[in-house]
Amino acid sequence: MDASEQAPDDRPLDLYLEMLRLRMDPADYALLLRMVEPVLEAIREERVGAIELCLDGEEPDSVPQEVRDEASLVVAVAVTGRLDNRIVELETEEIGVVRVVTDSGTADDPERCKEIADFIGERHRQDEELRGIAEVSGLPTDV
Repeated sequence: MDASEQAPDDRPLDLYLEMLRLRMDPADYALLLRMVEPVLEAIREERVGAIELCLDGEEPDSVPQEVRDEASLVVAVAVTGRLDNRIVELETEEIGVVRVVTDSGTADDPERCKEIADFIGERHRQDEELRGIAEVSGLPTDV
C-alpha cells in the first residue's frame, strides 16, 4: 500500500466512517452503523466464524443498495486497512451477477476479475454438489 492509500493518522476505518457520515443521509448512515457494528465488534475481538451484514427483523432487500455497498466497504477497510477498495460486479454462468469487494488494482484488471468469477462459479458448483450429497444422505443442507 502506498502513502496515498493510507490515512494520515493511520486510522483508515475512522477516516472512512467520518467521510461517510459527512456524505450520507443521516438516516442511511445510522442504518449503516447498525449493520456494521456487530461485524466491527467481532473484528476488534478477533472472533472467528461467519458474521453477516444484516439487521434483525428487516428484509435484506429493504436496505438500499448504496447502504449495503458502503457497509461492505466499511468492513473491507476494517479488515485490510486500505481505502482503495471497490465493489465490482462479476458475471458468472452459474449464478449470474455477483458483487465483490476488491482492491482497485484487481478491480481494474479484467483477467483477474475473470479468474475471481470463475472461482466463484466453481465454488458454487462444488457447494451444490455437496448439498445434493447431503440431501440424499439425509443430512442438513442449510449449514
